[in-house]
Amino acid sequence: MALLDWISEANGPVVRGQGVLLRPPRAGDHEIWAALRLESRAYLQPWEPTWPEDDLTRAAFKRRLAIYSREMEAGNAWPFFVFREPDQALLGAITLSNVRRGVAETGTLGYWIGRRFAGRGHATAAVRAMVRYAFDELRLHRVEAACVPANVASRRVLEKVGFELEGQARAYLKINGAWADHLLFGCVDDGAGRDG
Repeated sequence: MALLDWISEANGPVVRGQGVLLRPPRAGDHEIWAALRLESRAYLQPWEPTWPEDDLTRAAFKRRLAIYSREMEAGNAWPFFVFREPDQALLGAITLSNVRRGVAETGTLGYWIGRRFAGRGHATAAVRAMVRYAFDELRLHRVEAACVPANVASRRVLEKVGFELEGQARAYLKINGAWADHLLFGCVDDGAGRDG
């Protein structure tokens, strides 16, 4: 069965960046993921959708893996956990989702880094690696991202990697229980800005 193959220890793409390694989540990651999310809850909640009550449970994680597996098999999303090299500490996660082919050839980027690892360049390294993967391996033409205007750290990450501010969307996503405006960013595979 594809799900069982996908959550095995050896399956799925691995993407390396400057000091980080990105790979799909595995069943054995639940404990370290749940611990990092729990200790970072207050830090992350202002920027994320409301967490379901059972979000950190093993059952919810198993459902999450099943969704990820279906999305990857369909080529619609590429969810990765972000690890620090060389000690393999879990730092956070990054996902290229809503991948649209044909005339769009684009996807939407989202990411988070645990509180104790924030501000050390890990998010920038992960975003840079994911954009390179999107352009070089998935052959996308464009990657989009959005952040709440008050999330200055996320905006800086996107700008460092070469994303350009393209506008603002009113009530774009429901964040922490309320509809929130977002700044909209885009990065196009024209060779500019990706290496900086």
